[in-house]
Amino acid sequence: MDKTANKYQIHLIYILLAVITFIAFEPILHNSFISFDDDIYIYENSHITSGLTVENIIWAFKNIHANNYHPVTTLSHMLDCELYRINTAGHHFTSLLFHIANTMLLFVVLSRMTKRVWASAFVAALFAIHPLHVESVAWASERKDVLSTFFWLLTMLAYVRYVKKMQTAPLLSRLCNSYYLLTLLFFALGLMSKPMTVTLPFVLLLLDYWPMERFGKVRTGKLILEKIPFLILSAALSIVTLGVQSKMGIVKSISNYPLQWRIENALVSYVIYIGKMIWPVNLAIFYPHPKGNIPSWQIAGAIFVLVIITLIALWKLRQRPYVAVGWFWFLGTLVPVIGIFQVGLQSRADRYTYIPYIGLFIIIAWGIADLSARLRYRKMILSVSAGILLSALCVKTYIQTIYWHDNISLYTHAIKAVENNSWAHHFLGKTLAMQKEFEEAIIQFKETLRIDPENATVYHGLAKTYLDKGDVNEAVKLYRQLLPPLPDDLNEPRGVDASRNDYPVLKDLYVSANINFAIALVRQGNTAEAARRFKEALRLAPDAATARKGLEDIERQAVAP
Repeated sequence: MDKTANKYQIHLIYILLAVITFIAFEPILHNSFISFDDDIYIYENSHITSGLTVENIIWAFKNIHANNYHPVTTLSHMLDCELYRINTAGHHFTSLLFHIANTMLLFVVLSRMTKRVWASAFVAALFAIHPLHVESVAWASERKDVLSTFFWLLTMLAYVRYVKKMQTAPLLSRLCNSYYLLTLLFFALGLMSKPMTVTLPFVLLLLDYWPMERFGKVRTGKLILEKIPFLILSAALSIVTLGVQSKMGIVKSISNYPLQWRIENALVSYVIYIGKMIWPVNLAIFYPHPKGNIPSWQIAGAIFVLVIITLIALWKLRQRPYVAVGWFWFLGTLVPVIGIFQVGLQSRADRYTYIPYIGLFIIIAWGIADLSARLRYRKMILSVSAGILLSALCVKTYIQTIYWHDNISLYTHAIKAVENNSWAHHFLGKTLAMQKEFEEAIIQFKETLRIDPENATVYHGLAKTYLDKGDVNEAVKLYRQLLPPLPDDLNEPRGVDASRNDYPVLKDLYVSANINFAIALVRQGNTAEAARRFKEALRLAPDAATARKGLEDIERQAVAP
């Protein structure tokens, strides 16, 4: 540890980090689950709500959960249900505990590697209360963020211990060392918490350069060979994840999202993430993908900024190695989620910054320490400035957590924060419809269609709302626009193209739309066409109970005297 901090001050740092983190995130303890993902992750998943049983543990390791393979995260949700049932405060409390633990671990790891207590404490404080980290902590479904980071930091901590113990040992002895095996174990647990952990082996190589300064002391080839087991685990998990997400239809094809769109969005998103770190405003749960509509000047500007920062990092590689390490940490850890492999409909997400921002925070903390080295009244100026900055971030984070209180406040804020946010309008409409506020829901659905007129899911939601409201004629009219007419021969091939990578999503939509169309037709008295629509739904989903019951009711009425 550096000479400016004694053990009592270090204990005080731990206490202050825990306190400010708890204060900033305390509102999440009063928040509810939200309707996006929390249902399939937690409260509508019987494997989760029934808690930790032998059957459920086996299921967690053998099955896909919420379009991902992350059995450790799944087990954590099961444990929460075992402890708290569906009490939302308990689930959020667990996530907050993990975030506090991550803050502590980050301080421990950095201070042990660098012997710089105050710079490490500042990095940990920025990590603890930065507003862009609210999504990772306040969203119950993002348990995978805080949990995977917990194992990420434990991996780093074990790695530091391994390096110190085995500096001069032969490679084979090092690979068989208990700390090395512990490092691999923590890494594997991190991968099974969230696939984004795949970039950790590259971060370990960065840390070998700085602050551990292993390059030159250990041959580069040996340092790389040392990471091979980690890379094998990363490759295996990456293949599994891409396979799972492709099968579930959430990986977008090149035809839907051309490579040019993806590269343009990635370049601009990197710069937006930097900007949001400095000025964290207009934060939302969803940012729509620009789909090739980014102005050329923004793309050129993003390239210029990224190139300049990279050149500076390389130029200062020997004098200020933390700049290159922090910068490449940021660039590299974002690669899996920057949009080259497009998963979902978003352009970027606040939750993706949870680990990458650590790299930028390192640059800020060490950069300030170096630039202020000769400053008069240095300690006082830095202390006051840090206090003001951290207080402002704490207030902003506290306010941001309140937006996550419930569906209405979350989606309404997203609409205000991001212009033409069709996704937020859609989910606000669904929430209002569930609360039987049909007129307001219809307004939101129509606004969604104004922004995204080709969205079949929204047409279905609007038609279903009209149906629930009792406006059967309007519902039938919309379903006729949404669904193609059925052929006379119901055995003729039709429906959703099974070769599409989003087939599972489209199939569910098609089946659901046919069922609700049939229900509307029954209410109109058109039972003949309704029966054909029920049969169409059962053709693709033989276990659809609503369709089977509806068809049986029609057939029963047809033979009744």
